[in-house]
Amino acid sequence: MSGAAAGGGGGSPCLGAAAAAAAGCSSAGSSYGGSGVAGRLPARVLEHVFTYLELDDLMRCSLVCWHWNNILADENSEVWRSLCSRSLSDEALRSDILCNLPSYRGKIKAYQHALSSHDCSRNVYVKKNGFTLHRNPIAQSTDGARGKIGFTEGRHAWEIWWEGPLGTVAVIGIATKRASMQCQGYVALLGSDDQSWGWNLVDNNLLHNGEVNGNFPQCNNAPKYQIGERIRVILDMDDKTLAFERGFEFLGVAFRGLPKVCLFPAVSAVYGNTEVTMVYLGKPLDG
Repeated sequence: MSGAAAGGGGGSPCLGAAAAAAAGCSSAGSSYGGSGVAGRLPARVLEHVFTYLELDDLMRCSLVCWHWNNILADENSEVWRSLCSRSLSDEALRSDILCNLPSYRGKIKAYQHALSSHDCSRNVYVKKNGFTLHRNPIAQSTDGARGKIGFTEGRHAWEIWWEGPLGTVAVIGIATKRASMQCQGYVALLGSDDQSWGWNLVDNNLLHNGEVNGNFPQCNNAPKYQIGERIRVILDMDDKTLAFERGFEFLGVAFRGLPKVCLFPAVSAVYGNTEVTMVYLGKPLDG
């Protein structure tokens, strides 16, 4: 069990019941059908027990047997609502930051994938809501941040939007773990080397390896980014492409032939006191 689940007062009786049920389920050989002790516990009892557990423990519980997995499959159950209220800030839950995530489990997953407060420039920090990056007013510096989790396979989508001025350079995209998250001057940090790929929202340019890879979107008189406008980023690690959407309009594939390495959502900013929010959405919907 995690520290939050197992700590204090010798442990909860509910946790002891969960452990005993799991042991009974395994000893009965019911990891598939749930015919052991765990398979006989009423769903409402298990759901109550699960509300005391943290995410890592819930993930393990979902593998115990079909019965437990079926209970945890309801992403809006009391289990996930309880974990959501414990894990996320009141500000994140009350505001419209997570408005495009209908389930409690989806909100928790977004928090897992949010911008990292430990993998970023020293000139930025993640606000208490857990999703918004704030850049301090530091002169002659470009500052970025990576998401907490990178991807090596599958299809992934996230939303990102500026909540303050863009300044001369404002870049969204992806980066490897080796890409720098801070540099001197006001530059397009993402795309400045071969470890990152970015779209500069100010000039509508695509950037990689220190070079401009053309305009984006590829249309005449492409509209400039408006503050507060949500951009959806779509990373396909199977097809090795990075694409963007705006207002549910598909803007096209920006980069092809991405390397088969772990790639992280990333942003870079130059304007003092500007803020950028990123919310992971999960697998993108086709069409």
